[in-house]
Amino acid sequence: MVRKETAMRLPPQHRGLEVKVPSFFRCPISLDVMRSPVSLCTGVTYDRASIQRWLDSGNTTCPATMLPLPSTDLVPNLTLRSLIAHWAASAASRSPTSASSSASRTSSPASLLRQVAAPGADPAPALRELAAYLSDDDVDDFEKNALVVGAGRAAETVASVLRRRGEEACGAEAAEAAARVLAAIVASDGIEDAGKKRVAAALAADAAASAASLARVMRAGSGLEARVDAARLAALLLANADAAGGAAESPELLAELVRLIGPVDEKGTLDAAAVGAGLSCLAAICCGSGSGSRGRAAAARAEMVRLGAVPAAARALRATADPAASALALRVLECAVGCAEGRAALCDHAEEAVPAVLGKMIKAGRDGAEAAVAVLWAVCHRYRDRRAADAAAAADGGLTKLLLLVQSGCSPAARHMAMELLKIYRVNAKSCLAGYDSKTTHIMPF
Repeated sequence: MVRKETAMRLPPQHRGLEVKVPSFFRCPISLDVMRSPVSLCTGVTYDRASIQRWLDSGNTTCPATMLPLPSTDLVPNLTLRSLIAHWAASAASRSPTSASSSASRTSSPASLLRQVAAPGADPAPALRELAAYLSDDDVDDFEKNALVVGAGRAAETVASVLRRRGEEACGAEAAEAAARVLAAIVASDGIEDAGKKRVAAALAADAAASAASLARVMRAGSGLEARVDAARLAALLLANADAAGGAAESPELLAELVRLIGPVDEKGTLDAAAVGAGLSCLAAICCGSGSGSRGRAAAARAEMVRLGAVPAAARALRATADPAASALALRVLECAVGCAEGRAALCDHAEEAVPAVLGKMIKAGRDGAEAAVAVLWAVCHRYRDRRAADAAAAADGGLTKLLLLVQSGCSPAARHMAMELLKIYRVNAKSCLAGYDSKTTHIMPF
């Protein structure tokens, strides 16, 4: 009975092995054999995925000791990981399933990388096998890291394929396969941060070529998943201060990012993953993150507006229930109304856009709320567009949300803008009464 319980708790690649598992190989949270052991500042080691979920849930203590954590840094326990890998290999060598498992792989990862780097050959088939290998939960994280972080130099080799210029016959397929491999590295919890940084550096080595290839994958990719993978890599590229300017200047990339946050079918359905990836990139571009030039950032914002980013962001804002995505959409709109074209685009869609901004003001976190009030202040107060002001005054609960923002812990600038926006309701008593739908007693600030 004990032997059966032990086998059931092994990770997928070790299941079926009737062996005794050393207790210190198990994660204190999941009780499974650790795939990527990391240590907290308390000295306790956990599996990376388990402790990350614990921290992401808002916990600030060590699960084993319940001591407060002055730091939440996760330090890879390389010694323990090596011991687990050695134990797993030894146990697997005694298992009758090990031979069939090895035979199922047609090529080793190292040989696949050599095929990718071979001049004149089509790298797409080898890249697809590499993507499957890196996405396979049955592959040990130690092997994946050896390929990416170690001597394998997978990130650099694969990124060089993505950066190739030209539209040769295998170019589109190879670029998509390369993007899939790099996205698998970035998305894997078991691959160390050093590997993900190598992906970012490899893309930034030629930011313009990387941006063009990613735009091509987003335009002609075989499916939505490939387009989302390319957008996530674009976000990684835009986060690099030295490369962001070159990426942001790509009109093809801007056009595909705007298209990504739009409907995915004739019914007007939006995909949450696509919207989140697209908005993340657009927010980085239009806010001039790392661009190094205000002029280039302004040009990128104007181009985004021309491509339809304002109505697309407003539509995503109305459709999403994710606070993080709402905050990103509000940041895009905040940056867009910084130029005349952006303000005109928002006011042209005021009846839909303004209520959407007000509706998510309290649901998008502090950053989202301050972006929302900045959008409304720009079009309703500073530039006094009548369409926007009327839409704000007519929106259900608009007054209540502004009052809540004033009474919250927002910044002085946001509070000042909200106070000035409240004058919209002061002018129209009927709108004031209609908008004041809260039963809480407030003191009017005028």
